[in-house]
Amino acid sequence: MNDTAIRILAAGSGKTHLFFIGQAGFVIKSKNGQLLGFDLCLSECVERVEGHMGFKRLIPKILEPFELRFDVLVATHPHFDHFDMDAIPQMMSNHHTRLFASVNCEAEVKRLMMTGENTEYVRPGESADCCGFRIDFVDCDHGKGAPDAVGAVITVDGKRIYMAGDTCLRTDRVEQIKSFGKPDVVIGPINGAFGNMNEEEFAGFAHALGSGLAIPCHYGMFATHGGDPGKFLNVMKEKYPDDRALLMSLGEGIIL
Repeated sequence: MNDTAIRILAAGSGKTHLFFIGQAGFVIKSKNGQLLGFDLCLSECVERVEGHMGFKRLIPKILEPFELRFDVLVATHPHFDHFDMDAIPQMMSNHHTRLFASVNCEAEVKRLMMTGENTEYVRPGESADCCGFRIDFVDCDHGKGAPDAVGAVITVDGKRIYMAGDTCLRTDRVEQIKSFGKPDVVIGPINGAFGNMNEEEFAGFAHALGSGLAIPCHYGMFATHGGDPGKFLNVMKEKYPDDRALLMSLGEGIIL
């Protein structure tokens, strides 16, 4: 068993834990021990599909699909670094895990010949209550390649975590997200390519949301994606010195 799986399993009850799995992937463990996996990319399927080294995985796989029994999975859109075509069928094979996927993931579920058991397709404005997690799906702008992509406001144990998903900067949606309440954590992309925010845009977006803690993601896995966490940190220090920011190392867990 990988060290990351051991750390997640050993994380103490009574507290809410957040773990970074790489790219846009995170695991939330509730104080009662339920597990939610968000946009987990656990395999090397992207390079195989894209067919060139620009999408070779540059960070190690720190979690295997069968190591944890997830209660909930969220896939914000069908790009394979968010909907892992190799890992998701394995994680769903236990007949327990619930998958909430954007509506444009349905074709991929059918292509993989998954039964659709425990799978629900979601749109912005919809919500779900499952295993202690409240998930409010919100608008996301990832361009024409994923027109139905979603972000999510996840509420668990009284903590509110906004996962932006893959999106360009849309300051017009700040009030929509704030309508759920002030986020304790804001997580978003900084790679500045493929329709995503760059380092400065995400820093400003997190500040506008009044986040308790800004955590960047979507960098370091593929050479073609870009994203400089050091630049993000410098922007936060220079422009928003009173805001909290955190660069999470691969496999790192924090208590919320």
